Amino acid sequence: MKKLLRLIPVCLILLVPTGATLAGTKFVTIGTGGVTGVYYPTGGAISKLLNKKRDTYGLKVTAEATGGSVFNINALMAGDMDLALAQSDRAYQAWKGLSEWKDRGPQKNLRGVFTLHSETICLIASVDSGIGKCSNLKGKIVAIGNPGSGTRQNSLDALSICGLKTRDLGQAEGIKAAEGAGLLQDGRLDAYFYTVGHPNGSIKEAAAGRTKVRFVPFPELGDLLKRKPYYSKAFIPVKFYPGMENKENVPTFGVKAAFLSSIKVPDSVVYAITKEVFESLETFRTLHSALSGLKKEEMVKGFAMPIHPGALKYYKEVGLDKYIDEH
Repeated sequence: MKKLLRLIPVCLILLVPTGATLAGTKFVTIGTGGVTGVYYPTGGAISKLLNKKRDTYGLKVTAEATGGSVFNINALMAGDMDLALAQSDRAYQAWKGLSEWKDRGPQKNLRGVFTLHSETICLIASVDSGIGKCSNLKGKIVAIGNPGSGTRQNSLDALSICGLKTRDLGQAEGIKAAEGAGLLQDGRLDAYFYTVGHPNGSIKEAAAGRTKVRFVPFPELGDLLKRKPYYSKAFIPVKFYPGMENKENVPTFGVKAAFLSSIKVPDSVVYAITKEVFESLETFRTLHSALSGLKKEEMVKGFAMPIHPGALKYYKEVGLDKYIDEH
């Protein structure tokens, strides 16, 4: 017993972190999305880069799975998160006080940090459903995305292209997009929308099942791009989904993934994260296929709101500020 008692103080000393680590570390939270999407591994990749240099920056960064863009922006504005990923269209709407933010007004504390990969609006349908174009959705069971997700509003805009509303569907399911693959394979859905970067694990799951599936194209966008300037023409790269019926890239429309913060987050925190991502970009690109085509001069574009002063400080230091869009 005496030997055991003599050992206890030594064990306690070994288990307690140094005072410098406790006092000098700031905990930072990044809001992402569902675990099968691109946001979650992207947030994890950013966390990994920063946590490797915890002694340099004094930051302990954690990426959290969330309900998506609207949830993340609201969490930023409430001070519940420090940084977050969101679709550029949702960021635009929040800054302007549109859509979900119509009653609350413009979210003027929102700030851009950098933009990332493109995200395409995907409509995945079973071949047996007979859905080969947007207008075929009439009377069908379709998942339009959960409330608070970017997919939800994108699906409504997609329906508008062919003159449909949710009431024209046989049933509109408000489930998370990542759950669509399983329900489609089980025969409980005819189709589902998913706004996401590629490749995506959930869509791979849908393409690999017994039920044959296809991407439904949006070759004609009507006046959508004029009405919604944050959208642009895009395509879905089918090479990532060999089980799909489609054999060529599928025309659609898309947005960008935006990394956002609040003006209330300290400049030093945003500066450190921006600096590390940009100066480790070659490594960052390898952490997910959707990030492989990132270019520094493009990552400072695409914001409806001002860039956070911490990020702007870094961009000015390295000459990237000349590429920033004017607001």
